Amino acid sequence: MELDREQQEVAQAAARMIVEDGLDYASARRKALQEHGDGGRRLRDAPSNEAIEDEVRAHIAIFCADTQPVELRALREAALRWMLRLAEFRPYVGGAVWRGTATRQSIVRIDLYCDDTKAPEIALLNKGVEYETVSEPLGRGEHSLTLVLAERSAALDDWITIHLNVLDLDDLRGALKPDARGHTWRGDATALQRLLEEERA
Repeated sequence: MELDREQQEVAQAAARMIVEDGLDYASARRKALQEHGDGGRRLRDAPSNEAIEDEVRAHIAIFCADTQPVELRALREAALRWMLRLAEFRPYVGGAVWRGTATRQSIVRIDLYCDDTKAPEIALLNKGVEYETVSEPLGRGEHSLTLVLAERSAALDDWITIHLNVLDLDDLRGALKPDARGHTWRGDATALQRLLEEERA
């Protein structure tokens, strides 16, 4: 769907916040609407995630073309390491790391689908991993338990943040539905490994 001028401006503003500040799409869209005074528009009239992602890619092409591929690779490699470490919890990487728009500001988002939602915490404790717990909105008034940890990246010479979203196993089927263009929002370790191998080729 083609955007009108105001929607385009909101999408561009949201894209800038996502790339430069590491905001998630929902927060960036909300802040962009506030910046533009909303114009009385309802949230359902706001640009879609796909439209915002188009602007994210355009922003990266203009301002981050030299640095973004290296940063994306470093974050994808970190994601894969954690997915392999936590393979028993059916991990799927999502967000900018999966979609290919991540920069060093991006959070590595990994969804864990579990029979026992306390099990990932126990696994981290057994591995001696320090983490914090937060509650993140899923929509429709629902929230997920998120385990937040930090890891030093030698490739970036910086700290990266990893969010492990602990979800019920029953949520997995819905999570694999594609976007409006037929692209997946998440990928498993095998799919992520394939992307990394394609980048090396």
